[in-house]
Amino acid sequence: MAERRSTSLTLDSELLDQARALGVNISRAAEAGVLAAVKAEKARRWKEENAEAVAAYNRWIEENGVPLARYRKI
Repeated sequence: MAERRSTSLTLDSELLDQARALGVNISRAAEAGVLAAVKAEKARRWKEENAEAVAAYNRWIEENGVPLARYRKI
C-alpha cells in the first residue's frame, strides 16, 4: 500500500454533515474521488496526445481494410 499523507480539504458543509451522519469514511471517499478524477484526466490526455495516431490508423483501415480480414468469421 502506498504511503499516506495528510492534507486539508474544503468541502460543502451540508455534504460533509450527510456523509458523517451516514458513517462514510471521508478520507477514503475523497481518495476514491481523486483517484477517479486522475484516471479520467489521464485517459483524456492520452486520447488528446494520441488522436493523430488513432486517426491515421483509422484512415489506413478505411483504405486497406482490416488486417487478416480473410480469416475472420462473420
